[in-house]
Amino acid sequence: MLELSVKFLLSYFIGSVMGSMLVGRLRGGVDIRTMGSGNAGGTNALRTQGWNFALGVLIIDIGKGVLGAGVVPALDLPFVATDPALSRDWLTMCCAAAAVIGHVWPMWHGFRGGKGAATLAGTLAVLSPDLMLPVLLVWAIALTSFGYVGLATMAAGAAAPIYLAATRLSEDQPLFIYCVAMALYIIFSHRSNLKRMRDGTESRQARLMLFRRQR
Repeated sequence: MLELSVKFLLSYFIGSVMGSMLVGRLRGGVDIRTMGSGNAGGTNALRTQGWNFALGVLIIDIGKGVLGAGVVPALDLPFVATDPALSRDWLTMCCAAAAVIGHVWPMWHGFRGGKGAATLAGTLAVLSPDLMLPVLLVWAIALTSFGYVGLATMAAGAAAPIYLAATRLSEDQPLFIYCVAMALYIIFSHRSNLKRMRDGTESRQARLMLFRRQR
């Protein structure tokens, strides 16, 4: 239990390092949480600061997921004994989830973070690289069909457990449970987007839509 607790917290601390805040400091103290949607993630970075800024944010935020899922679980910590009763698979899933939670509620930045999508993508790239193609495909189809980045992100998150259920549920139950939990978490973190879509005030990327309704 000590190993799980320490590594979960370590992954959470890593997830709490916001890419937008780091890049913002390099840009003279820019805080995108005071601009646009008020979110600290990559989408708001792109809308308010442009591609170069957003790319830096994206690299850092994806990297947090890679560290949380791929590095922290395997660390040999001198002050924490390896727990033989602890499943390595579940330890990895918990550390991956902690990085995503840290991104959404970062303790270093007043618990005001992003929506978790980029960091989740980083964890999936480590846990199951073959998931990335169907997830990105669903994201692209949803974005070019409806023009809403938030809706596309939620659809992509839901695609991961659906794909696993259809292809290898019996072989990869821990990953399936992780993907279900993260899909629900992504929907929860996008609840403000859902409200704005319902109210008709959500920002829409009409230029990216392949099929536009003719007026």
